Amino acid sequence: MSLAIVRTRAQVGVDAPPVTVEVHLTNGLPGLAIVGLPEAAVRESKDRVRSALLNAQYEYPLRRVTINLAPADLPKEGGRFDLPIALGILAASGQIPAAALAGCELIGELALSGELRPVRGVLPAALQTRRAGHSLVVPRANAAEASLVEGAVVHGAGHILEVCAHLNGSARLPATRRAPRPERPAPGGDLADVLGQFHAKRALEVTAAGHHHLLFVGPPGTGKTMLATRLPGILPPMTDEEAMESAAIQSVSARGFDPDLWGARPFRAPHHTASGVALVGGGNIPRPGEISLAHHGVLFLDELPEFDRRVLEVLREPLESGSIVISRSAHQAEFPARFQLVAAMNPCRGAGLDAREEDCPPAEARRYLSRLSAPLVDRFDLQVEVPRVPRDHLLAGTGPPPETSREVRARVVAARERQLARAGKPNGTLSVPEIARDCALAAPERRLLQTAVERMRLSARAWHRVMKVARTVADLAGTGGIEAPHLAEALGYRSLDRRLAGGTRLG
Repeated sequence: MSLAIVRTRAQVGVDAPPVTVEVHLTNGLPGLAIVGLPEAAVRESKDRVRSALLNAQYEYPLRRVTINLAPADLPKEGGRFDLPIALGILAASGQIPAAALAGCELIGELALSGELRPVRGVLPAALQTRRAGHSLVVPRANAAEASLVEGAVVHGAGHILEVCAHLNGSARLPATRRAPRPERPAPGGDLADVLGQFHAKRALEVTAAGHHHLLFVGPPGTGKTMLATRLPGILPPMTDEEAMESAAIQSVSARGFDPDLWGARPFRAPHHTASGVALVGGGNIPRPGEISLAHHGVLFLDELPEFDRRVLEVLREPLESGSIVISRSAHQAEFPARFQLVAAMNPCRGAGLDAREEDCPPAEARRYLSRLSAPLVDRFDLQVEVPRVPRDHLLAGTGPPPETSREVRARVVAARERQLARAGKPNGTLSVPEIARDCALAAPERRLLQTAVERMRLSARAWHRVMKVARTVADLAGTGGIEAPHLAEALGYRSLDRRLAGGTRLG
């Protein structure tokens, strides 16, 4: 048979559209042509495939070889098509049975020796392969990642000879079993490591319970970064669906996915020199940025005003929509980006470790804050001051023992379960109609909020965010409705609004 068809998968964003590799052998001058919108790495596969087949002791056909990667209008990139191209040539030349390729999809890059090298984006391919009812053959280094998809039939191979033996039926490749989710300590350290800062710790607990966005304001050395890095340790455990979505994004990223991190909430902390493309993603072949790599996790921006203002502005839309669409002339790629934003900043540029009154006069504090746009600051549900810790709190063994991340996490999980039972989502993601439904206030609380809104000059967006935070505080307390203390606590987390309304310094 001079025509063979092999199934494989391309990579577009976090999707894995099907690709059919059609190999046709005809008489004529020996040569190989690849059509179907291949990128440079795909066009170079002809040399890798030829050497791999010869070194595996197979006969390379001295005929005209035409390879079509369908659909023709879908860009193909990377070395993932090496293995299906090689097997298509073997099947078209009668060296392996073409019928064995039915019901099977293959992905892998070939070394010149015939060994299989790992590729990116295997996890989305495994998801789509399971839905199609096919088995999947991948390089052995990718097998653990692909097997995370429950119900997928995944075979890992280290050499093209193993794949051919599997297709011939002489030595079947064993199916890779899904590894259980590993138990690991809380990432980023324990909350008990942070001495003092009880108000900031409470804000962190509210942030975790309701999936809110948080801004810390305080002089250097007060524990803002320590607090932020402890947030993943008190967040509720990821569901299997959340873990799969997060792993799929990691799989298509430049570094790839580490199966040992399966089920761990990501924590991303880009430097303030990061570009807009680094944050939201992009490139000729769209790749996920930091906001997508932080999906179902935490994005921490330290020294927030030092980021380029235009870079920060690109965060506004994904903060609301939970996704980012990267458009190119040939195609679009959509990446999910539902993350919790935690940021930290000094009260002013000249704030030192002691941060005396004269270090941050009101004019300097306002000038420093003006580096951030009002709509971006408005999107932080909680704006919390982090003052210097009194010296007696820094002495080991004094005062009550601090709460551990495990203790705080138990309250967070209980509060999150109440939210999911009531609305099916965390409070921080409620829409305006859902706020009216789930955050209704009695008359005294409504008057309290109205007075605070007028005095603090809160926007409609800030008003809604105060309501959502108050609902989370009530859930942590286990009460059915929002009461005055819950509302007062939520208003207390609008530090910048109070400072700006009163004309006083931030620090």
